[in-house]
Amino acid sequence: MNVAFIPVRGGSKSIPLKNIKELHDRPLVYWTVAAACDCASIDKVFVATDNIDIRLCVEKFCAQDLERFRKVNVIDRSEESATDTASTESAMIEFAKSHRFDNIVLIQATSPMLTGADLDNGFSIFSSNGTDSVLSVVPQKRFIWGIDDVGNAKAVNYDVFNRPRRQDFEEYYVENGAFYITSRKALLNTGNRLSGNIRVSLMDEDTYYEIDEPEDWFVTDALMTRREAKLAEKEKTEPVADGEEAKPGSVKCRYKMFLTDCDGCMTDSGMYYSEKGDELKKFNTRDGIGFKLLRENGIITGVITGEDVALNKRRCEKLKIDVLAQGCTDKAACIRRLCATYKVAPEDVVYIGDDVGDVEAVEFAGLGCCPADASSEVKAVADHITNAKGGEGVIREVVELILKGEA
Repeated sequence: MNVAFIPVRGGSKSIPLKNIKELHDRPLVYWTVAAACDCASIDKVFVATDNIDIRLCVEKFCAQDLERFRKVNVIDRSEESATDTASTESAMIEFAKSHRFDNIVLIQATSPMLTGADLDNGFSIFSSNGTDSVLSVVPQKRFIWGIDDVGNAKAVNYDVFNRPRRQDFEEYYVENGAFYITSRKALLNTGNRLSGNIRVSLMDEDTYYEIDEPEDWFVTDALMTRREAKLAEKEKTEPVADGEEAKPGSVKCRYKMFLTDCDGCMTDSGMYYSEKGDELKKFNTRDGIGFKLLRENGIITGVITGEDVALNKRRCEKLKIDVLAQGCTDKAACIRRLCATYKVAPEDVVYIGDDVGDVEAVEFAGLGCCPADASSEVKAVADHITNAKGGEGVIREVVELILKGEA
């Protein structure tokens, strides 16, 4: 198994909390996490931090795109490995001792120009025979000078009496700090991110800059703008696929967030088991269309459930639901946190619940709903009771209600 390890600490001196400071309309750490998730060679992505604000920031943007960030795990990083004097290796080794994997790619959040394709290329080189470690570099052709013991300048890589043309210059490689790949075994044996037979993975010259100082911020933002413009220009020249149509205009809706319980709302509350003991659930296809309509209208979607099972996660990923809160014992408190995170007023929230554990949440939401077969306690506080029973299109019914402006 290949894992990505992205250490992000809260104690940056040159740019306070730089890892969550916005660069190109996104937190800095977003760009490298996205690149790791876009890499087909990476199975899991671990973001290690000692700071609660960084943790919440990463969890927020991951929740907003569950499909893209499904590989991400946010884990704690010890105080000892996050000091100004601690090495990155100390955090890597701490992680390696507590997690099982085959190979690790260290990714530094200060390299936002990194892409999934860059990482795939690195792993391709790493998999070649006789390779123990790989690091990312940028090829350069520059005239390097040094200072000798008495203070005189001296050309390092060329003869001043035989100055080469730049195109004839022998290039060298500069470590850009974007990523390093090695095996878990080698990391623990040597205590170093690089060892054995080391090879390089070339990256574009624009990735030369690491964000360490405020000036780097402005340079990188400009480079990202230029890259975006190039991609947009490329898309203009690409033909539209047959049958592709523009999306219709969004329907005006007063609600900003749509949340629901899972069992008894998205399902019929039945618990089905195969002969092998596998748990099964029956979901309604029409509800899937309902979530699609919500997404197309810019409404945040979420599932809040007391269960914590992989089955729910797979369904939410398939429907591209923004938030999945599993193992939740206080659903009203969860909604309050989501309102604060997404800056949504409670009156702009729709919540659907079916049993006693949902009563406070149904009362708290601006529009509290329940299925036709909900418990009497929930029905007593609900603003709207659907005609459909749980698992028979409850979500779709409420979606159509709010998108038509009838609630």
